[in-house]
Amino acid sequence: MRNYATQLDAAKKGIITREMEIVAKKEYKTPEQIRELVARGTVCIPANINHTALDPEGIGEDMRTKINVNLGISGDCKDYTMEMNKVKMAIEYGAEAIMDLSNYGKTNTFRKELVAMSPAMIGTVPMYDAIGYLEKDLMQITAKEFLEVVEAHAKEGVDFMTIHAGINKRAVESFKRDKRRMNIVSRGGSLLFAWMEMTGNENPFYEFYDDVLEILRKYDVTISLGDALRPGCNDDATDAGQIAELIELGYLTKRAWEKDVQVMVEGPGHMAIDEIAANMKLQKRLCHNAPFYVLGPIVTDIFPGYDHITSAIGGAIAASNGADFLCYVTPAEHLRLPDEADVKEGIIASKIAAHAADIANKYPHARDIDNAMSDARHALDWEKMFELAVDGKKAREYYESVPPAERHTCSMCGKMCAVRTTNMILDGKKVEFCKEDGSC
Repeated sequence: MRNYATQLDAAKKGIITREMEIVAKKEYKTPEQIRELVARGTVCIPANINHTALDPEGIGEDMRTKINVNLGISGDCKDYTMEMNKVKMAIEYGAEAIMDLSNYGKTNTFRKELVAMSPAMIGTVPMYDAIGYLEKDLMQITAKEFLEVVEAHAKEGVDFMTIHAGINKRAVESFKRDKRRMNIVSRGGSLLFAWMEMTGNENPFYEFYDDVLEILRKYDVTISLGDALRPGCNDDATDAGQIAELIELGYLTKRAWEKDVQVMVEGPGHMAIDEIAANMKLQKRLCHNAPFYVLGPIVTDIFPGYDHITSAIGGAIAASNGADFLCYVTPAEHLRLPDEADVKEGIIASKIAAHAADIANKYPHARDIDNAMSDARHALDWEKMFELAVDGKKAREYYESVPPAERHTCSMCGKMCAVRTTNMILDGKKVEFCKEDGSC
């Protein structure tokens, strides 16, 4: 029987949990170091008491950068098999978290299957599910009913939830006063904004925040404080609405910690490169160094179809300047629900950003696999290169699609391979390109 309510409660009491021990091994730290970080709130270990298949991960200070994969059922795409195939792919390529953003029908069937089989953390946005779960139109939903959806997700084993509690009337006033080019682009944020405007009421997740925290504490669910007023284009980045909400999120972070609920804070979606580092530092300052979860940032707005790349650029910069958790973006962003090929591209791009940041941040052993790849390239050991590659299958397909005349080189340089030439000279051999008959 547990003698603590949440990972944060245990850490404050000096208790080292099983989850902390697992994270310590993964992060090259002692269990006591992990406990101290969790107690400070600078690391969270999302681990619902009902998610028995979970392989726990730490998110935050001095941790390896983690990535999240979004998927889920929508009204225009109800293919449950395809969504489960995306889940399996996310796990295969090492995504640490999966967010089920299903917003069509009775979503709990898919979610229960997901929790039962996934070693990755599971996240949701209860606001997306409210209309379908309650079978009511938005304006008819009461504050109490919104909280019922939160409890339903928590009971099913969800490890973290995006709760847009920061878009209160004060933040909305700043948003309205400082005119935006793109207004609100957060789906959950826009629904809450609409509900507040239509009913005249305060944001229920803000007004009844203590009740939300009680639910999350009961199941040890981490709150991911959603950025309803995140910028949806470069021109809106770091504006009054974004910062006003961020100030509220800092206040809500401390209130959650006081109730022993672990916290992540969500960050901007679109942002020019020169603003990213300052935004990461600003968030950490205003939100008391809570773990920071970012979507992108997407660094330019004119490449639909390639936003996995624009996002990876922003993600690498963000994570090397303090962001802890990257939400992947696929080539389908802004265009359609991603298919399986899109999901793979998004995962790989996000993994590139996370790993590049870990190298820049000098995370322990982050460079080891890169060094091993360099050694394999030095030895022209193609099989070893394919084994070390994150997507070895694609690397092999590319190599073999235009086979070289000499198998120890590739078709780019052939016999003139710089590595081959240098190796031969250093081994005391001659480098010759022409045959005895004069042909080269």
